[in-house]
Amino acid sequence: MLTSSTETVLEVRHLTKIFSRPRTSLFRHPEQQVAVYDVSFSLPKGSVVGLIGETGSGKTTLGRMVMRLIDPTSGSIHFEGVDLTRLHGKPLRVLRKRFQMVFQDPYSSLNPRMTVRQTIEEPFLVHGVLPDKNARRKALEALLLKVGLDPADLDRLPGEFSGGGRQRIGIARAIALSPNFLVADEPVSSLDVSIQAQIVNLFAKLNKEDNMTFLFISHDLNVVSYLSDYVLVLYRGLNVESGPAQEVFNHPLHPYTRLLVSSASPNDRSAESPSSDTSAGTGQSPPLCPFYDRCPERVEACQNEPPPYRISEKNETPVMRTPWTHAVSCHSPLGKTVPPKNDHLI
Repeated sequence: MLTSSTETVLEVRHLTKIFSRPRTSLFRHPEQQVAVYDVSFSLPKGSVVGLIGETGSGKTTLGRMVMRLIDPTSGSIHFEGVDLTRLHGKPLRVLRKRFQMVFQDPYSSLNPRMTVRQTIEEPFLVHGVLPDKNARRKALEALLLKVGLDPADLDRLPGEFSGGGRQRIGIARAIALSPNFLVADEPVSSLDVSIQAQIVNLFAKLNKEDNMTFLFISHDLNVVSYLSDYVLVLYRGLNVESGPAQEVFNHPLHPYTRLLVSSASPNDRSAESPSSDTSAGTGQSPPLCPFYDRCPERVEACQNEPPPYRISEKNETPVMRTPWTHAVSCHSPLGKTVPPKNDHLI
């Protein structure tokens, strides 16, 4: 999956999103809900990053901020060196053809009145690519073959397809302009198990053959483990652990990550815990340790001090957080403490 190239496609720094809740009384100030707090990471070209956590942990909010479908409260998103948070209108629209998104629900993400041809052709028309109709028709047919559909399907409506077929249409639309980066938000969660495997293999093929970079959002640990080069673990909007996928799954450092891995059965490694509390924090800053109330390994320091940034002792002398560093934010003595730096990347 990972190539030898060290080129960075996406770099996220200190991304935060705080939503304002409606007033419950004329005499009360609007409450604020922290959805994502101070998350930083970078994606090397050709890599697949798995983003895992319980429902309500901020995964989708983070993915939509990266896509600039939601404006962040603070932080920056650099795509191929360009800060997306500073772009609006036409400059953002022009750049958007190089990064796309596959949505969770294939039933609601497609216009039921538009044929497959109209759906997939739309990106070409919006961005003025392939104005020649014959060339465009050949491109559409090639796209359908690439995602496992038949060119004869071009004039059918989405309602004539199963969930897997609709998701393939959505993927074809997303990759129509050959983007460098793709955000996949729970793309297989609403599909049958047999269809899930086909769609996952399609993503793996796009990564391998087209060297496409992915941010893959899922609560299915089996899928993330199979696809990802490294993972980020979110809990109530905070990144509590990150590192190479197999290292994190086989040797989790944070108590929350261990809970996810241990509570997932071999046949259904789902990042949903039956005793989960996924309510986000309120106010300008989250608790010192949001997992404190559920943590079986909590110590006194967890109540009074922010969790230190630690790295696995297998990592000798890291200079900064990288996709190859297994890191955790916790008071647990499993890792060695590294002095905090403002420019750390995960």
